[in-house]
Amino acid sequence: MTVLKATDSQEDWEDMEEQDLWTSELVIMRVPEQAQQRCVSQDCLVSLRSRFSDGGHAGILAIGLLCVLCWFVRDGLKEKDVRGRYIFITGCDSGFGNALAKQLTKKGFRVIAACLSEKGSQELLAYTSQSLKTVLLNLTDPSSVDKAVEFVREETGNAGLYGLVNNAGRSMPMAPTDWMELEDFHTTLDVNLIGLIGITLKLLPLLKKSKGRIVNVSSVLGRLACIGGGYCVSKWGVEAFSDSLRRDMQHFGVKVSIIEPGFFKTGVTNLEFIERDLLRLWNHLSPEVRESYGDKYFVEYLRTQRLFMNRLCSSDISKVTECMEHALTAKYPRTRYGVGWDAKLLWLPLSYAPTFLSDWVLKMCFPLPRGRSFPGARFLMEV
Repeated sequence: MTVLKATDSQEDWEDMEEQDLWTSELVIMRVPEQAQQRCVSQDCLVSLRSRFSDGGHAGILAIGLLCVLCWFVRDGLKEKDVRGRYIFITGCDSGFGNALAKQLTKKGFRVIAACLSEKGSQELLAYTSQSLKTVLLNLTDPSSVDKAVEFVREETGNAGLYGLVNNAGRSMPMAPTDWMELEDFHTTLDVNLIGLIGITLKLLPLLKKSKGRIVNVSSVLGRLACIGGGYCVSKWGVEAFSDSLRRDMQHFGVKVSIIEPGFFKTGVTNLEFIERDLLRLWNHLSPEVRESYGDKYFVEYLRTQRLFMNRLCSSDISKVTECMEHALTAKYPRTRYGVGWDAKLLWLPLSYAPTFLSDWVLKMCFPLPRGRSFPGARFLMEV
């Protein structure tokens, strides 16, 4: 800025005016240049943000795909030198346990199969090699449990027990809750939950010795209770026991996995047995309870159950036994194995849904007692 000072020279005044004019023109010229540079900088910043955003999306996708690939690679890793190790399986008379005992025997494991009946034991021995041995086991009988544990201890010796598969269980009785007596709950819980806990506790020292595996068979109904009786209650208990057991045993190298099958054709889902037991419960209802449901309810309930069993039950039980084998042989076994298309696409997603939504869906699936109306249920029954 030009400083004014007193002067009497005309030339000095002219020089100052010329200098002020030059300075003003320079300022006027610089303002557009700075504005133009600012606009260019903003355009570049927007362009960079756009490119970064596009690249960021691609990067996130690439990271996601890499994580999925790593999971599959990790999931496929196997433990070394597991052939010849001892596996104890309960509930081998039929179904999952029977199929798993045969499957693991062919893979070179030394299998000890626990059967409830002598007939089941003899039939299993007739179809397998000498590397499989059987023992009778009734989970509700303490003396039977003690004998089975002693048999396992003598067979395994110093090697310890590498795998325990708690597969034994029962489903009946299953019906609306007010059809039940307390004894009906005991019948299921004593096998599915209390029996499972009892045999596990007695075999834990052998499992800790070999840093082995425990595979507990639960159910999708252990994640979503949709029917009355002790079955869902027992399977929720298996889930809770397995979670606490896994966290306690991780310090000793023992790994615990849960199998959550959907509907498969086994003795647990045998329609003849289920309907016979439902008829028993219906006939023992008090007149008051039966009146509250109505005479047509029982027939509609049976029809709905047949519809579900026929449409959902899979005959390919190897899907379940493959998951059991993976839990025993994988280097990094999964915590939970949801098995079957109905488990993965229906029951497990529904278990994560808000309660009001899962209640609404289940309400559509079952008949209604007398005097109750729900259009969705009527539509399903007609289909």
